[in-house]
Amino acid sequence: MVRVPLSPQERQRGERFGILLRRARGDRSMVDVAAAAGVSAETLRKIETGRAPTPAFFTVAALAHALHLSLDDLAAACAEGGEGTEGGEQAMSA
Repeated sequence: MVRVPLSPQERQRGERFGILLRRARGDRSMVDVAAAAGVSAETLRKIETGRAPTPAFFTVAALAHALHLSLDDLAAACAEGGEGTEGGEQAMSA
């Protein structure tokens, strides 16, 4: 099965999501957050760096839970047209 290439907007949304996760993680290590979410540190690294711009829903939900983030706020902050800084601040305050 061949994967359809991601659009530039989908890649940008993935980058915004990665930035939000890095900011929300703060001083916590990548290994600690990944363990708390039940994902590998490499998976978290790929998401944070934008190399995995479309993670599975349950991965996103587990990371949001581990970082005490609202899925609604994350979705709004990562939506097309959402600005990184303002949206990130809003998502992290949840």
